[in-house]
Amino acid sequence: MLPPMGSSELLLHPVRLRIIKAFLGDRVLTTGQLADELNDVPAGTLYRHVQRLANAGILQVVSERRVRGAVERTYLLRTAAAQLGPAEARNMTIDEHRQAFTAFVAGLLADFDRYLAVGSPDLARDGVAYSTYAMWQTDAEYLEFLRGLSSLVRERIAVPPGPDRKRRIAYNVFLPAPEQVVEGDPADGG
Repeated sequence: MLPPMGSSELLLHPVRLRIIKAFLGDRVLTTGQLADELNDVPAGTLYRHVQRLANAGILQVVSERRVRGAVERTYLLRTAAAQLGPAEARNMTIDEHRQAFTAFVAGLLADFDRYLAVGSPDLARDGVAYSTYAMWQTDAEYLEFLRGLSSLVRERIAVPPGPDRKRRIAYNVFLPAPEQVVEGDPADGG
């Protein structure tokens, strides 16, 4: 029996994070299909992490069938269970946030490396983009921006798979800019 773990520890393990990302977009996968996609993960390791996610209610078994004497399970991601809740995020320590963000960024870097390693990447053709920009907004304007973005994302992720559609993974990070002292700013005594 495996010891229980907090959801941040459960969700932010590199292999489990890859498994979760494989299911994004309302995908339903067998363990065999998942093993084909994550072919650099040893089968025993993959199955152990799938079982841990299923036991935690993050992956749900939607069907089972016998294949050569073994049971093949088909899973789907319970998206709400695969996210840290606001209360848990508030209760995380600074070091736990640092570890979580490191896992997030490491996963992003690994995904980009896998993209570059397959075929001949063409960022424009493949719709790959990354950039950094700044916005000057009041707290109210920023909240309005986040609500609008959230609405747009919900609208887009509700679109089902189709013959001409490619599954695309979007990452986002929003950070406040580092505080800067402006010359002559009363806060610095000038």
